[in-house]
Amino acid sequence: MFDRAGLGAFLRHRRGVLQPEDVGLTRGQRRRTDGLRREEVAALCHLSTDYYARLERGVGPHPSEQIILAIAQGLHLTLDERDHLIRLAGHRPPVRGAASDFVAPGLLRILDRLDDTPAEVVTELGETLQQSPLGIALLGDATQRTGPERALGYRWFTDERLRDAYPPEEREQLSRVYAAGLRELVALRGPASRAARFVALLQDHEAFRRVWDDFEVGLRPPEVKRFLHPAVGALELQCQTLLDPDQSHRLLVYTAVPGSESAEKLQLLAVIGAQPA
Repeated sequence: MFDRAGLGAFLRHRRGVLQPEDVGLTRGQRRRTDGLRREEVAALCHLSTDYYARLERGVGPHPSEQIILAIAQGLHLTLDERDHLIRLAGHRPPVRGAASDFVAPGLLRILDRLDDTPAEVVTELGETLQQSPLGIALLGDATQRTGPERALGYRWFTDERLRDAYPPEEREQLSRVYAAGLRELVALRGPASRAARFVALLQDHEAFRRVWDDFEVGLRPPEVKRFLHPAVGALELQCQTLLDPDQSHRLLVYTAVPGSESAEKLQLLAVIGAQPA
């Protein structure tokens, strides 16, 4: 049952307790509002201010599950708060765990503070859920992809342009790494999992079958990641990983050695903006 009044009250409360710095916004000197403004929340949720304001006042239309999930993510809700919001809107909460696209607020708070660093939150299948601005400039806006193409381990074998963004001498090793990762996920999640479905789809690609038939497991990406970016050229970056075990999500942070040529190129990339590799 859709509880309009309850939904509005809950949204007003959550907006009131959130501070700009909690969601990566700058607190202006003239701010007098406790919590966030409606227009700030609307922007975080990718909604119009009028639509969001009507939901808060309890006079808006019945929001879809997709809109409620966007609001929950924008407000940095916990999983329990997300599920409560969904029930107030008359929907059934989605699955938790590895199949969930909902990013925990702790990871979001860290990501919000990484404006000057390439970073992204990915699923265990390599599906990008959130990116920092410099992460988009380095890798392109990966959050807009849909279906199997969202998964890096799938797209590696189906999109030649993706492979072209990496040095030729590393592509074979990366093919083995992605195939081994899919094999491990199929064993972990079972034959009905998305990983298993991706493997079935990839059987049509000879490049995948060649490494899949080697039955390798336990391979890991190189510690230093090398990219060929169309605007700034070759980059050598370290990748630090923070794991959310409840969701099987990973926050990947790409850094360059201070004073290195790659560090200078990252600074240049921050200036020229998004031109994806």
